[in-house]
Amino acid sequence: MSLLQNSTSTPSAPNYRLSLVWIRRDLRLHDHHALAEALRQSERVQIVFVFDRDILERLEDKADLRVEFIWESLREIKDTLKAQGGELLIAHASALTAVPTMAECLGAQAVFTNEDYEPSAKRRDRLVEAELQSKGIDFHRFKDQVIFEKSEVLTALGQPFSVFTPYKNAWLKKLSSTAYQDHQVNFDNQLHEPSPKLIEQFSLPSLELLGFQRSALATLKIKTGSSGGHTLLDDFNARIGRYAETRNFPAIKGPSYLSVHLRFGTVSIRQALRLALRIRDTEPGESAGASTWLSELIWRDFYFQILHHHPRVVQQAFKPAYESIQWSKDETLFNAFCNARTGYPLVDAAMVQLNETGYMHNRLRMVVASFLTKDLGLDWRWGEAYFARKLIDFDLAANNGGWQWAASTGCDAQPYFRIFNPITQSEKFDGEGKFIRRYLPQLKGLSAKSIHAPWLAAPIELLSAGITLGKHYPWPIVDHASARESTLARYSVVKDSVTKR
Repeated sequence: MSLLQNSTSTPSAPNYRLSLVWIRRDLRLHDHHALAEALRQSERVQIVFVFDRDILERLEDKADLRVEFIWESLREIKDTLKAQGGELLIAHASALTAVPTMAECLGAQAVFTNEDYEPSAKRRDRLVEAELQSKGIDFHRFKDQVIFEKSEVLTALGQPFSVFTPYKNAWLKKLSSTAYQDHQVNFDNQLHEPSPKLIEQFSLPSLELLGFQRSALATLKIKTGSSGGHTLLDDFNARIGRYAETRNFPAIKGPSYLSVHLRFGTVSIRQALRLALRIRDTEPGESAGASTWLSELIWRDFYFQILHHHPRVVQQAFKPAYESIQWSKDETLFNAFCNARTGYPLVDAAMVQLNETGYMHNRLRMVVASFLTKDLGLDWRWGEAYFARKLIDFDLAANNGGWQWAASTGCDAQPYFRIFNPITQSEKFDGEGKFIRRYLPQLKGLSAKSIHAPWLAAPIELLSAGITLGKHYPWPIVDHASARESTLARYSVVKDSVTKR
């Protein structure tokens, strides 16, 4: 028997003697839908994780921040379970074989897990389900990483939304307390105690055994696990009222910095939503900031439902007409972009931040994506793939949605003729150049006026700052005004095709 569950229904309660809870992008022991249901339906529960070779072997960087973040978060879970008389079992293998093998070794009658909406994950789960079924083991899946999933929020005609604002309005109208209730986890002596042999067989492997090495996680002071997520959540709680005013300025502490914790589920999305709603509804002076952050959480759901209904967006433009655009294939330009050598300080500082920390401020993600597609004329898929390799908070739905938004190829995207000017964006959101100076210290001697466009600085100022363009910092690799005209011409094929309909 196989049951696919969402939050509006629960399966009948077979009295499972032992169930496995397979954690993936939900690395916590609180407000956990699958874990709460497994405990409700089972005499004993065993939590397992798989370092999936099918995923890890595709990662080029062997000092990948994400792998270490997961490893540290798992260590925290393992220690917590051990203190309560349980154990976290971990396999390093293909999940297709590891999950059925672990279930069979333990004599489990069911596997509980939370839904993953990425196309490759959905294919994996179907295969795991079929293998479990062949062994007479039930498989239950639950909604956990979103508030509303798949087809829960539809238009009046029963179709998925492709424009955010009406989706948001329908989302808010549908919202009730049951959608964000805490899935309380109470172990009540239900944790399984595996044999010493199984504990040894499925122990936490070192990063080296996984084929990876220590990254800059500690140096960057990235907080891991549920404890790290809660620390950041508490910190943001004190700042959320100012979020609307501060979130666009990369030099100040404006964002929540919770994206990696929502990505790996060390913080529950329901917990985040409860914070936003509580502040919005009870703190009048802070409601604007909370409402703005609430919109960001709804955008997250929006992109997940787009990915579910339109999996083709992984490789194709959401708007089919935009597939006719002829993108530049200039790898020299792309390499300059990736290596922070474009000659536009805000763009380069953002890329240094990404390359050094695995993080990029959200406003800068929009700026650099617009620059790649509309100043350099390069395919948005090139930038999306680079971000997928570098971002510690990489999430396919949001990354794809953000890049297609910037390239004007996506759902509810900015119009193709809206082209961010990297200089005015810099002047507006980093007026004093503090962010630029942090990541491009070679420019620190320039004035707040000149630092946004060094090539326009007076020769005497460049000399005084010790800067020779082309040596200490590159000349611009494109002229923005000329690039803008080229972009409008490039996108004209879309305009023409729409006009002819």
